[in-house]
Amino acid sequence: MSIGLTRALYERGLSVQTYKKGPDYIDPLWLTSASGRPCYNLDFHTQSHQQIEQLYARHMADSELGLIEGNLGLFDGMDLEGSNSNAALAALLDVPVVLVINTKGMTRGIAPLLLGYQAFDSNIRITGVILNQVRGSRHQSKLIQVVEHYTDMKILGAVQHDPKINIDERHLGLIPSNEQRQSEQVIQSLVDTVRRQIDLDGLLEIAATARPARVQPALPVSTQTYRGLRIGYPKDPAFGFYYPDDLDRMRELGVELISFNALEVPRLPQIDGLFIGGGFPETAMQALEHNASLREDVAGFIEGGGVVYAECGGLIYLSRSLTWGEKKCKMVGIIPADTLMHEKPQGRGYVQLRQTGDNPWLYDVARQKSDVISAHEFHYSSLEGLDPTSAKFAYEVVRGTGIDGQHDGFVYKNLLASYTHRRSVGEHGWVDAFLAQVKASQKTPE
Repeated sequence: MSIGLTRALYERGLSVQTYKKGPDYIDPLWLTSASGRPCYNLDFHTQSHQQIEQLYARHMADSELGLIEGNLGLFDGMDLEGSNSNAALAALLDVPVVLVINTKGMTRGIAPLLLGYQAFDSNIRITGVILNQVRGSRHQSKLIQVVEHYTDMKILGAVQHDPKINIDERHLGLIPSNEQRQSEQVIQSLVDTVRRQIDLDGLLEIAATARPARVQPALPVSTQTYRGLRIGYPKDPAFGFYYPDDLDRMRELGVELISFNALEVPRLPQIDGLFIGGGFPETAMQALEHNASLREDVAGFIEGGGVVYAECGGLIYLSRSLTWGEKKCKMVGIIPADTLMHEKPQGRGYVQLRQTGDNPWLYDVARQKSDVISAHEFHYSSLEGLDPTSAKFAYEVVRGTGIDGQHDGFVYKNLLASYTHRRSVGEHGWVDAFLAQVKASQKTPE
């Protein structure tokens, strides 16, 4: 629904800024494809209220419309008070809420549901509803009669059930748009559905009631501290999980970002540091194995003291091998362990870490104001065969799984590789620490 609405409004000539609540990477990739603008995450676990408001305000400043896609239900969250729920985010930013209700098997029962949602929290403004998964015209007619009779909620549309417009899913959720070859075709089919079955003018009327941001935008500070540094990062069907504000921060500090396709380029570009994000290396494991020259270059870069930061998929790529079902493929081989894919998640959810004395980013250790780093993990793989007596780790796991349930952040020379995904915000601004290490490594080569 969010993808189709975003593209439909974009094709009306509006600049649409999208946001995703929570730490997810995949939904933002689709929303980015739909709007032509980076989608930014708003996450209570990794950001303070002020940081959320400033990020929101910063990117609304040059856009005509904002669309925030929630996660879970409107009031669902990690605690009894719902302090990190979608409703809490709507209240913080003072934006109107449109409910999308799966109406399968429902007729008159939608009335107490909507009335209960309206009455539950007076701090939010539920201004409209989209009836989803409607089973035919008769079902639609009954639903509309009930909503209009018992509630004052504006009906913005009724979307008929259509299995043809589903986006394929697998273990981590939707298949990312950077990997799905027919992504534009999928988006267009969603747009066609939205245009026919949703009142876009009514939606824009509701959007116009949103209050202006209550804080000043967090403007970029272009210090050019690291001007001239070249940071490489793979961006392809295997690796695509990068927070745009992390990359923005690098650019603000003067970094030149060099993206490359790890499945195709035979050699590592001329770079000063390497950031290997998450993704689905298991779906491209044969291509990664076949590109032996790049694997050799990455290994050589690390052995030569090059600064590398790898998250989840990047950690998998740097291990000795990757096994998924009956297939086993060689990886870079720097991490002395083998990656095994499982049918169930091995680590999933929000994470809290404490740094150890083995963190190679000395600047990160020195500037840390809080002793706990808030982050997240979501992986179906595990590292097998890692010797706990010789391995060095950057973090102790306070909450979560990490590599072995107690540690995360494998350290070797200037490599830091973890299952945890960090976000560069506030005192947890890993980007600055990473770049400081890259710059320092140039002065003291191994």
